[in-house]
Amino acid sequence: MRYRMYGSVTKGLKIEIFYGDQHVAQSPYILKEPVYHEYCDCPEEDPEIWQDMMSCPSQEPQITEDFISFPTIDLQRMLKEMPAKFSQARGAIVHYTIRDNHIYRRSLGKYTDFKMFSDEMLLSLARKVRLPDVEFYLNVGDWPVEHRKANDTPGPLPVISWCGSLDSRDIVLPTYDVTHSTLETLRGVTNDLLSIQGNTGPFWENKTERALFRGRDSREERLHLVKLSKENPELLDAGITGYFFFREKEKELGKAQLMGFFDFFKYKYQVNIDGTVAAYRFPYLLLGDSLVLKQDSQYYEHFYVGLKPWKHYVPVKRNLEDLLEKIKWAKENDEEARKIAKEGQLMARELLQPHRFYCYYYKVLQKYAERQASKPEIRDGMELVPQPDDRDSVCSCHRKKPLREDL
Repeated sequence: MRYRMYGSVTKGLKIEIFYGDQHVAQSPYILKEPVYHEYCDCPEEDPEIWQDMMSCPSQEPQITEDFISFPTIDLQRMLKEMPAKFSQARGAIVHYTIRDNHIYRRSLGKYTDFKMFSDEMLLSLARKVRLPDVEFYLNVGDWPVEHRKANDTPGPLPVISWCGSLDSRDIVLPTYDVTHSTLETLRGVTNDLLSIQGNTGPFWENKTERALFRGRDSREERLHLVKLSKENPELLDAGITGYFFFREKEKELGKAQLMGFFDFFKYKYQVNIDGTVAAYRFPYLLLGDSLVLKQDSQYYEHFYVGLKPWKHYVPVKRNLEDLLEKIKWAKENDEEARKIAKEGQLMARELLQPHRFYCYYYKVLQKYAERQASKPEIRDGMELVPQPDDRDSVCSCHRKKPLREDL
């Protein structure tokens, strides 16, 4: 069950969940403290209390790994080198400073429209907890950008990105896709991480025993997949829904009809192949009660470190040469395939809960702030990113605002 708050409750919010006329689980749930709607600006002043309240994990292995190359962060060097190195031609860098829990930013480069997603998450986080003063650069493009190694001269710069790769040093955040999905739950987004779990198709034994793929032509292996599908229709149903990169192939391979995402889960097996970078549908596929066959990839999202091949998904070689063999294996080992699908779903449910994203964002900002060698500044050209107007709903924050000299 899930709810979206459109107004704040000062105390004693009661939630009852029934199946028929019987309470489910621990229902009724009574929340004694105030509960605020999403746009209520009422941050917890003590981050330790907030992290404890959110059940944030004490360690995130990917964050620990990402910061190894950056024991200290020189903001002056960043200010000098970042615009020159990353904001030219295909620039997609946004320079942020957070001061006194306010968000400031300036865009570096012409491809920074996706800053709306990072703005959205940072503002949401600032409404819930007081953020550290921090100054950083976020890459809102597809590809990781920092490829220098720790012992290079000069060394790598700590750029934050939504996708990592084995040959880059970018610090990884949850993708804009899962972030937006989390923030927009129950408000206009059909496919979010929770709705998938309520629409996982037929029971396992009633699903179609074939592997499915639908997607754009953003990688050559996807075209190869369609050819395999034409040659082996009893094992694989693959189609390209839109041509952009390989338009000349449309006549040969054909164009598949778009499918509703919930219809994917009528199939027992889901093929996950990279797009321009990691395929951002992977978390959704894991949650869908089907077995995920995942292409080997140099790209990763923030949560991949918690997954193991053959425990949470079935690995497939980069060139897909063993894909048909893996589908046959799954058909011949139905109980084992079902177990892997279930383990993947359970792990994804643990790693991809909304509160885990908030914890992850906060921990990255906290780690970054601890390593800054100087104070963050509001730089020339930066503008305040305002909190959304809250006039539509009552928001009376019970937390005492700090005195100006405490800031």
